Amino acid sequence: MAYKEISLKLPSDFTPEQLKKTIENELQIKDFSYQIENKSLDARKKSNIHWLLKVSVISDEIKGDNPEPKSSLNIPHKKRTEKVVIVGSGPAGFFSAYVLQLAGFKTQIIERGCDVNKRDEGIKNFEKTGVFDPLGNYAFGEGGAGTFSDGKLTSRSKRINLERQFILDSYIKAGAPEEIAYMAHPHLGSDNLIKIVKNLRTEYINIGGEVLFETSLDDIKITNGKVKSAVLNSGSLDADYFIIAPGHSSFDTYRMLIKNGIQFRTKNFALGSRIEHPQELINMAQWGKKKLPGVKAAEYRLTSNPKNQLSVYTFCMCPGGVIVPATASEKTNIVNGMSLYNRNAKFANSACVAGVDPNKLLGKEASAPEILDWLEALENKFYEYSNSYKAPFCSIKNFINEKTGSHNSETSYPLGLIESPLWELLPKKVSNSLREGLVDFGRKISGFETGNIIGLESKSSAPVQVIREENKSCTGFDNIFVVGEGSGYAGGIISSAADGIKAALSIIEK
Repeated sequence: MAYKEISLKLPSDFTPEQLKKTIENELQIKDFSYQIENKSLDARKKSNIHWLLKVSVISDEIKGDNPEPKSSLNIPHKKRTEKVVIVGSGPAGFFSAYVLQLAGFKTQIIERGCDVNKRDEGIKNFEKTGVFDPLGNYAFGEGGAGTFSDGKLTSRSKRINLERQFILDSYIKAGAPEEIAYMAHPHLGSDNLIKIVKNLRTEYINIGGEVLFETSLDDIKITNGKVKSAVLNSGSLDADYFIIAPGHSSFDTYRMLIKNGIQFRTKNFALGSRIEHPQELINMAQWGKKKLPGVKAAEYRLTSNPKNQLSVYTFCMCPGGVIVPATASEKTNIVNGMSLYNRNAKFANSACVAGVDPNKLLGKEASAPEILDWLEALENKFYEYSNSYKAPFCSIKNFINEKTGSHNSETSYPLGLIESPLWELLPKKVSNSLREGLVDFGRKISGFETGNIIGLESKSSAPVQVIREENKSCTGFDNIFVVGEGSGYAGGIISSAADGIKAALSIIEK
């Protein structure tokens, strides 16, 4: 058997039969097997939108190299006595626990929120009644924030190829669509993630892992420079190692760790709002047509560098999605975006944010506790504007012109909107930068200025970063690790999960 990789162009709605026939014609062969290695949409010319595929073909009829076996993540298993407590069941927490359990450690996951089905009920009730559930919301609960934020699997992180493959394979085994292995911009959809997360938990428990839901980490006990136990709302747990995967919203966990000598510094992060348009408007702008057979919905990724302003960019674009109330605690008002696997909802939304420097925001050298206090106060300010979880909003046009006035408030946001001078609620430098960026985006996407700008997007990344060693242990301690988005070194499902895996591997190698 010989192996050959070929690149192909196929129509947006190609079928498996068409793909097979194209391979036959390209290589002049009949008997073969194939695998799609990469699939991306080329929409540079609206008159000729097509898929670009890289396909590996194996056949006795072709001349080529023998296929090389793919490398895989090495997880050495042996009988061990060490115990590891993992705090947080998001991608970083879960995959660190899963790898350690596979390696023979005794592991327990501590999750402050509830299991994914109960969490789903809590979110639905919140969106229906406006009554916040601290145990089941968009920030906390089984699977972490990403479970209800579309499940995008793109990552720019380098040197994580083996970890990425292990993560994708694990998701596919748990019920994810196989296309995530080769799509250029794969996503799972929050509807799929609910099932996938539950299946992953079942697999983890079947190999001996344990999960404690509705169990919060309140403190840690340190003796002679080592963490000895985790103090929980239900008692305490002793362990040999502790992995903390708090996510970007656990400000109380940050503060507790800082109080106990875990060192954090501030880092640049992003602030802004969500922008929303009818999906058909985005489709027309990107494709020149309202629908494109074989493709769910059009996307965009925009950047702008206004003169003398902060850089502005779109982030976490959710085609055919909804804007959601992503508040992590009562009386804070934050928005995020999500979409289901089919991406067939009426609206498109995206974060539109400006990159900020904490020292410039506070006008001084900012400490980690100070930037946490500042950001929390901003999130409280957005809640206080309406004294509810209604999202302050205005039209993009009014934001640019700093004008108030009635505007179409039709939206996907479930808790309602309240007309506001949004540019006054955001920090001035952020507002000024967003204004210039939005004008620029209007030049790039026809009709962009007709959309709305909604709420506060403050969780695109953590505002702080733990100081840690090369093996990912916290500086000054050799048995506690802070990983994932909450560490300040990762963002998104794949990079966070990979960060957790790397911490697990460093424990295995000790």
